[in-house]
Amino acid sequence: MTFVRSFDALRERVAELPPARLAVAGGDDPAVIKAVVAALKANMISRAIISGAKPTIEASLPDAARRNVDIIEADNPADCATEAVRAVREGAANILMKGHVDSTSYLRAVVNRETGIRKGGVLSNVTVAAMKSYPKLLVATDNGIVPQPDLDQKRQIILNTRDLFQGLGIDTVKTAAVAATEKVSQALPATLDARTLTEESAAGLLPGFVVEGPFGYDVAVSKASADKKGLSESVVAGEADLIVFPTIDAANAVAKAWKFHGDAETGSIVLGARVPVLLNSRSDGVARRLNALMLAIVAGSVGKGEENAA
Repeated sequence: MTFVRSFDALRERVAELPPARLAVAGGDDPAVIKAVVAALKANMISRAIISGAKPTIEASLPDAARRNVDIIEADNPADCATEAVRAVREGAANILMKGHVDSTSYLRAVVNRETGIRKGGVLSNVTVAAMKSYPKLLVATDNGIVPQPDLDQKRQIILNTRDLFQGLGIDTVKTAAVAATEKVSQALPATLDARTLTEESAAGLLPGFVVEGPFGYDVAVSKASADKKGLSESVVAGEADLIVFPTIDAANAVAKAWKFHGDAETGSIVLGARVPVLLNSRSDGVARRLNALMLAIVAGSVGKGEENAA
């Protein structure tokens, strides 16, 4: 399988896969409908199930799209989220997208113990970025779900990304555990976690990942910085595929800096549920929503080709 290094290459990979079946929580928003219609036109999805106000959704759909859309009437955010999650749980859809609902209602429906689609572990968010300043896709986690992950959560956050990277053609994920310094210090718990994750990776306890750290962000993405700091022998330094941040604040700030200062093309998804979950911001345009959908399609395709073709 070819190593996907850009969103253009990702589009080519998605074109080779069976179209997905999408459930959307809250379709009462033109940006949401535009993304669904664009995904149908591009054959990324074969069908969409959209919850929300049926008259509003019907009025916003072009005639050509209506035959591939089912609408579930729901009149508040909690019901919109519950109905979309139900569609996934019952097998009618294999990707879940956040539409015009608040994140709290959406995630509450996902993790509900009786009616949700949580697998039992940690849910985590990743942002995937393509930037001119970096030669391949770069992934940040967790920038949207876990405020201050402990060591056990960091392990699961790393493992949650396995299907995504396999879908991108990366069998061994170069993973940087980032902290404020490369020196291990009792005063900086992130450095202690990074050292432990490095040791566990070396012992084969995180299959599919080579984890190294603690690294400063500069070391993770710059060989020159790594060389200057005496880390030229590192497998990960300057070549990271995945950056694991110590807090949601750090990860969120960096991912947004990629967009605003790095002119990055990005997409974000939530991993760790039964299917990939899209947690788009209401301000996201069609392009970013489609990027997220493509990431979800490749992540969901790993080992599930027959299911996706159903």
